[in-house]
Amino acid sequence: MIKLSKPVLDKQEDRAILDVLHSGNIASNGSVHTFEGLFAKYVGTRYAVATSSGTTALHTALLSLGIKKNDRVLTTPFSFIATSNSILYCGAKPVFCDIDNKTFNISADSIEAALKKHRSIKAILIVHLYGLACEMGRITRLAKKYGAYLIEDCAQAAGAEYNNKRVGSFGDISIFSFYATKNMTTAEGGMIVTNNRSLDSACRSIINHGRVNRFYHTILGYNYRMTDISASIGICQLKKLDRLNRLRNRNAAFLSKNIDNPYVETPAAGKKSGHVWHQYTIKVKKERDRLAGYLKKNGIDSAVIYPVPIHKQPLYRRLGLSSVTLKHVESIVKQVLSIPVRPGLTRRDLSKIARTINEWKPKNG
Repeated sequence: MIKLSKPVLDKQEDRAILDVLHSGNIASNGSVHTFEGLFAKYVGTRYAVATSSGTTALHTALLSLGIKKNDRVLTTPFSFIATSNSILYCGAKPVFCDIDNKTFNISADSIEAALKKHRSIKAILIVHLYGLACEMGRITRLAKKYGAYLIEDCAQAAGAEYNNKRVGSFGDISIFSFYATKNMTTAEGGMIVTNNRSLDSACRSIINHGRVNRFYHTILGYNYRMTDISASIGICQLKKLDRLNRLRNRNAAFLSKNIDNPYVETPAAGKKSGHVWHQYTIKVKKERDRLAGYLKKNGIDSAVIYPVPIHKQPLYRRLGLSSVTLKHVESIVKQVLSIPVRPGLTRRDLSKIARTINEWKPKNG
């Protein structure tokens, strides 16, 4: 089976983990601080705070901005549910915006319409979906014009750029995820980045039980710290990230050039928005699930990411957040199919993927 995702780990990570284990410092210590410094430099921000996951990074980032009960936060429903769940954790209310039909990212037009309609919006939480940067020029201007905080969810986009500037460096605060399937991994883990010293200090307190020193706690905090074991993996992975992203770009270019099926649309790469291809997601005009079954039969993994938009999830229906009509989201979820693009694919793998898709046609075409 040609797998959809597989982490790239080797002897460098083996040695790094063993070095931490033998040091005896396996909690949040020196390796975490080193990883934070390297990651901040990579993204182009002054500060970085390592966390136990992308979700805890999101929750912490929102809390550091003072997001609280009944605040409204604009976001996309076409994402992993952690994006908007983190808003709920704060007692706040997500306001869902539609997406762009080509890029799958949150639409700047939809953001602007929502900001005009809901004057009390406290923050805009965008997601650089599948590894493609959002339209940051316009979104940044909208956030400034309407006085809303801008939060970047870069969970799927480590290394992506907009207009030659790395994602994560545009917002007031931004987060990354290092889950096992991401472009770089720490097995589980996340990172918060910001240029704001006060936000950095707030985040460090929130993730460490609200401490200001060992036995003095000024706010309600959490245990959201990253371990040195995870950080040691992250240090190795960060060194490889650009190379692995170049391989993803090479593989995506091959697929876009060689997939030629009238029932399949290959993904947009973006002009100013640099792509790092966390997922290579095609649109299937008819019988998407039949194509997925055909690929599986031929030894090719695939996945629908995401089959149910967040605002249509049972929890959000119960909360009364499903009544909004988002025509692009509700159309796209019936068409998207992610196929392998990971760095470890061979030319033979890529040729098989393209050939198999080209040979397929709908039963009722």
